[in-house]
Amino acid sequence: MDNATTPAPRTPAHLWAIGVVSLLWNAVGALDFVMTETRNAAYLKGFTQTQLDFFYGFPLWVVAAWGIATWGGMLGSLLLLLRRRLAVPVLLVSFLGMVLTTIHNFLLANGLQVMGGVGALVFSVAIFVVGLLLWLYARFMCRRGVLR
Repeated sequence: MDNATTPAPRTPAHLWAIGVVSLLWNAVGALDFVMTETRNAAYLKGFTQTQLDFFYGFPLWVVAAWGIATWGGMLGSLLLLLRRRLAVPVLLVSFLGMVLTTIHNFLLANGLQVMGGVGALVFSVAIFVVGLLLWLYARFMCRRGVLR
């Protein structure tokens, strides 16, 4: 059958739900990135000086990876809502940014100790899992023909 005459599959309701929730989720990450990088005192008042020094001491490659992860997540979620297949590679790049940031924070630096132990690790794992699942979901929607 000719692709020009094949109708696109109907957009499932779960795409809208996942798209909106992921856009909000990633907006929180983007806000965190902006507030931390601009050193917003009101936003950062709950952190210790040691934690602030940890954030402010990130090498440029970590800041870049973190920015790519957060803003890529926002863009990928928006592309998902727009039903664009470009969401798949954008969300993959966002996820890879998370991987690099996590490697730095927990393997190359003492992020686990500085951020308060297991709670910070659990939250980071949750962010990591959400990013991975979002990319897998977009890839699945693309393969089903929902994203164009």
